[in-house]
Amino acid sequence: MRLNLHDRFNKQLTADPVQTLSRRQVSGAAFSFVTPRVPSNPRLLHVANDVAEMLGLSAEDRDSDEFRDVFSGGKVMPGTRPYAMCYGGHQFGSWAGQLGDGRAINLAEVEHAGKHWTLQLKGAGETPYSRTADGLAVLRSSVREHLCSEAMHHLGVPTTRSLCLLTTGDQVLRDIMYDGHPEMETGAVICRVAPSFIRFGNFEIFASRHDLKMLRELTDYTIRHYYPEIETGTQSGYGDFFHEVCQRTLRMMVHWQRVGFVHGVMNTDNMSIHGDTIDYGPYGWLEGYDPNWTPNTTDRMHHRYAFGNQPQIALWNLVQLANALYPLVGEASPFESALQQYQHDFNREFTRMQAEKIGLTEVIAGDEELLDQLDAVLQITETDMTIFFRLLGNVKKSEDASSDSEFLATIRDAFYAQQPLGDEVTEQWRDWFSKYLQRLNASDEPDATRRERMNRVNPKYVLRNYMAQTAIDAAEQGDTSLIGELYELLRAPYDEQPEHERWFAKRPEWARHKVGCSMLSCSS
Repeated sequence: MRLNLHDRFNKQLTADPVQTLSRRQVSGAAFSFVTPRVPSNPRLLHVANDVAEMLGLSAEDRDSDEFRDVFSGGKVMPGTRPYAMCYGGHQFGSWAGQLGDGRAINLAEVEHAGKHWTLQLKGAGETPYSRTADGLAVLRSSVREHLCSEAMHHLGVPTTRSLCLLTTGDQVLRDIMYDGHPEMETGAVICRVAPSFIRFGNFEIFASRHDLKMLRELTDYTIRHYYPEIETGTQSGYGDFFHEVCQRTLRMMVHWQRVGFVHGVMNTDNMSIHGDTIDYGPYGWLEGYDPNWTPNTTDRMHHRYAFGNQPQIALWNLVQLANALYPLVGEASPFESALQQYQHDFNREFTRMQAEKIGLTEVIAGDEELLDQLDAVLQITETDMTIFFRLLGNVKKSEDASSDSEFLATIRDAFYAQQPLGDEVTEQWRDWFSKYLQRLNASDEPDATRRERMNRVNPKYVLRNYMAQTAIDAAEQGDTSLIGELYELLRAPYDEQPEHERWFAKRPEWARHKVGCSMLSCSS
């Protein structure tokens, strides 16, 4: 198997001197060397071919036994030393101390076509950071992450990628809903791909321990390799680095809100230093438009990580990163400036994005009120976010919102309720549509041109939880064809794809409360 190996993290940063696998507090080190667990009977279920090509892997490589063995954890590539990273994090707003790669193992770093990538197995066994867990993953969570990583990439959302999905041939005990009823499940592993897997928590752990040496070592390493335009080892450089992380995080947040994605567990250890979406667990896409919705059962009481809270939670997480980096600078002003810039720029970019979703080419006086009114009217009845915005592109400027309720015909399929909306609700929609049509008619742009623009920012297909669960159920029975079908569908989420029209539909009623189709646990 031909990979251009070029390890850096485990050669340029300080390693844990202890070589045993025992769970422990690891101090004074960025990582610990580990060996992946050898699976009993690995089976390759799916490969993302464009990710393989991105890494320089040929079709012959992908079909080899070596590919299966390496990416299931069964074989360590010659010349490499797999490792697990040390980090901490704030979980649900509270400092959790050391966390680390409990079930993730970095295999190697590779270079191809002028880009540098880290390959990481998820579910390949225990590490010093596993605490009381087994370091393994199951098929349902692995299918969800494999498909979602690729779906997000093709939606244009910054994300880690997924090279392949395999089953291990082993059974894994899991309590999916944390209700005291564990069951054996099919073991699985995926290979994640990213420039690196450095998180906010990698910096937090050293700051929490007042380990200025390791904090500086890691920060200089990160700037040198991933922010080369920034000066290394200076106070101004550290401030510039934080500013850039803020801006990348901002762009990721705007994209999440654009496509209706809810991460579900935005702890600081789940925030990438690259501004990439990382750690797909209890995620979901909005079905009914509800800013207060979270897919995470652990968060059902407080909704900390609900859809509408995500931009502010990102800001809160950035404050924690600022606190971690502060000892390198010794003054607050660079961090305060970057955080204020985040808030200012996010408000501007979010409004611009919202305007694009309804077909406006610029934001003028009155548009923010129009957008706020739409946000309110979308919540007065259960309205599917993805379907609504996709259908909105079909509205014609010649429509008349004052005549009768037929002005709703274009977007009616986005409503979950089958019965008539009622006079009061209809009138609220009529009022918004009247203002919207007036705004559209202020432009000479043809309807078809506007629709084409809107369809480039409003996806037709997203990975709804019930779709992923349907693929999981089939795979558990040995049928992986739906994994392949959804993968291909989600490679072109903005295209019409009439042959896949069945997936352009609201969540079925049977999926409203089914486990895996609505609320999910952190083990998902």
